Amino acid sequence: MAGHSKWNNIKRRKEAQDNKRAKMFTKYSKEIFAAVRNGGDDPSTNLRLRLALSKARAANMPNDNIERTIKKAKGDQDGLTYEELTYEGYGPGGAAVMVQALTENKNRTVAEVRLAFNKNGGNMGEDGCVAFMFDHKGYLEMNRDDTTISEDDMMLEAIEAGAEEFEYDEERFIIYTDAAHFEDVKHELEQKGHVFSSAEVSMIPQTRTTLSDEDATNMMKLIDQLEDNDDVQNVYHNFDITEEQIQHLTIG
Repeated sequence: MAGHSKWNNIKRRKEAQDNKRAKMFTKYSKEIFAAVRNGGDDPSTNLRLRLALSKARAANMPNDNIERTIKKAKGDQDGLTYEELTYEGYGPGGAAVMVQALTENKNRTVAEVRLAFNKNGGNMGEDGCVAFMFDHKGYLEMNRDDTTISEDDMMLEAIEAGAEEFEYDEERFIIYTDAAHFEDVKHELEQKGHVFSSAEVSMIPQTRTTLSDEDATNMMKLIDQLEDNDDVQNVYHNFDITEEQIQHLTIG
């Protein structure tokens, strides 16, 4: 599962280089809008809204943008609503891909998602073709440079907080939780002074797929094209990028 962390690290680096803040804010606004429409505007009783607000604030989305979006969602907005869609398929080399979208135009979105798959050596599949390869879990990542705690002590604190799994490497601690208990685990660990570089409820792949250099390059292009789509909220995959491919991506 550590590949999830490794890919997120590369993705964040690319996002910083590509200056995608405006697109990120658009996606967060749509998620906040949909959360309010589906569950109301009270974060204390609307888990989806709480998670959406947490992500938006972590990305430094201005409070004015957040409040404006909530007000729009509470109003009629000419009947504006977003349909939630999930697309599944295979990327280059057979890597599994799941795409979650929020859209007011289903035909446009499915056409653009299908084009991204076809253009980059992948293909869309039927519903359920890859979903069974992923688990819905909470994901917490902490940079080891930000703490002096040992692996054993961190693992003990994570277990006591209710975590399901704990992993670590030279750069980070990685904690997985049951999706329903994500906020409780996160809150308890934050109460102990831990600060997370990444915290989300995600689709975690059960196994990882390593691709050839050519397939890896096309896979990264596929992910970039999907994430660049304003209708696409999340892209999940089981592609495990190698250190050599990371180096190539960083240099190239």
